[in-house]
Amino acid sequence: MDNDVLRNIALSYSPMVDRHRKIVATRLTVSSLRTQEVLKADQLLAAIAEVWPEGGQPVSLNVMSETLLNDLLRARPQSSVMIEIPSFIACDPANTQVIAQLHARGNVLLLHGRPPSLLPRELLPCFKHSIVDLADDRRKNEMPGQVESGMARHMGFIQSNVRTVAEMESSFARGALAILGWPIEEVTSAAASSGGRAGQPDMAVLVELIRRVDAGEDIDKLEAVLKRDPSLAYQLMRYINSPAFGLSVEIGSFRHAIMLLGYKRLKRWLALLLATASKDANMRPVMYASVRRGIFMEQLVAHMGDEEIRGEVFICGVFSLLDKIFQKPFSDLLQTIPVPERVYQALVDGEGPHHPYLELARAVETETAPVIHECADPLLLSLQEVNRAVLATLTMANQLD
Repeated sequence: MDNDVLRNIALSYSPMVDRHRKIVATRLTVSSLRTQEVLKADQLLAAIAEVWPEGGQPVSLNVMSETLLNDLLRARPQSSVMIEIPSFIACDPANTQVIAQLHARGNVLLLHGRPPSLLPRELLPCFKHSIVDLADDRRKNEMPGQVESGMARHMGFIQSNVRTVAEMESSFARGALAILGWPIEEVTSAAASSGGRAGQPDMAVLVELIRRVDAGEDIDKLEAVLKRDPSLAYQLMRYINSPAFGLSVEIGSFRHAIMLLGYKRLKRWLALLLATASKDANMRPVMYASVRRGIFMEQLVAHMGDEEIRGEVFICGVFSLLDKIFQKPFSDLLQTIPVPERVYQALVDGEGPHHPYLELARAVETETAPVIHECADPLLLSLQEVNRAVLATLTMANQLD
């Protein structure tokens, strides 16, 4: 796809997480770094349609360029695309008709931020939810069940800029439908302090399997280890049979999987399972992040055509949150889990050839365009290449969900 808009924007993503810790949508932030360029909404929508086809998981578009957003409001987004409209744009009478038309065509509209003036009455039914920054939330100090006079909300709200577990729980207690992003540091620390051991249930079996695969042991020995945990075997079959894996036949047994995949690809997916083994609901968005990091980093090096490098950066990304998940330093974790030297350098020492890719993966989770550009530059990656990797990552991640 030759798409000019991807050359002039920076894409970043974050999950929209409900009170059940389920990822209900992806927020895609679109930032313009080159304000002199004319950005076309139809090209942006074409790129998005490849990731989120009609009827797919919702995506919420947070467009930071006012010019591009105005063009987008007058385009025809597919119905699965939710559009965040800043309150100052919604309050402008010049936009009343186009917003009403978007709503009439079936698009979910989200009102972003506190309106500077009264919203036109005819537009109130057009917005399904509002996005309220925690810092601007006038109800953030109220007690559960308490609603101060004049502060009742007439539409459901999604809370942004939540940084701690306490803030998250308070937002849900006040009725938030979801939060944007996830307080990874706080969630993992809370799991450890409460005595939870986020990744423990399958860790011993997974680590032993990874070590045996790394050593090239016989299939019979690997099967014997796997049989100790039937739920793990089920998860493995589920991942391998997913569309993202791209196999033309269904795999019905572990032996069959090894024969078709080979040990290198099997180790890759064992690594993925290790990062997603937790049964703690609060850890689901953390696992979501680790999987997407691995896929994104692999996409960044796909043009090299080097399978070994692709496999290494995938594992590097997937393992990049293991220290949070298991509440142990990488230097301890990687004594029992065999990883290539370059992965060890990136995770333990914060250096080596894979580390810049990990930094870029973290940047696309920050929604900060200058940081994305700064991280991509030393890797000689253009914005278009990074954006393609973001979109490819979200496509594959949607297939795994």
